[in-house]
Amino acid sequence: QVQLVESGGGLGQAGGSLRLSCAASGRTFSSEPMGWFRQVPGKEREFVAAIRWSSVITYYADSVKGRFTISRDNAKITVYLQMNSLKPEDTAVYYCAAGSRPQGSPRLRSSYDYWGQGTQVTVSS
Repeated sequence: QVQLVESGGGLGQAGGSLRLSCAASGRTFSSEPMGWFRQVPGKEREFVAAIRWSSVITYYADSVKGRFTISRDNAKITVYLQMNSLKPEDTAVYYCAAGSRPQGSPRLRSSYDYWGQGTQVTVSS
C-alpha cells in the first residue's frame, strides 16, 4: 500500500510563493503518474499538475500554467509543487495522488489509486 504525506501548506499572499511536498512510501515508481489536485468545499476536486515519474513529463491545468511547477526527487521519492504568483483563487485543500497504472491519463482523478490527506493553502488578497 502506498502512503502519501503532504507538507508545506499554509498562508500565502497574492503574488507570493509556497512550495508543497509529497513524500511517498510503500513502493517504487516507474512510469506511473503522480499529481496534485485541489478542492474547495462544495466543489469537485480539480486537476492542478502531474508528472510521470520515469520520463519526468509534466502536465498542468491552464489555470496554473506559467505559475506552478511540479518536480520530483527520485532519491527521496518526493514530488514537489512550487507555486509562484499566487492568486486568491488558488485557495484550496491540495492533495497529492499516485497512480498504479503507467498508461493512466495524468489529468483524470480516476487514474489515481492513492491519495494523501491534503494540506490547506490559503492565499490572501
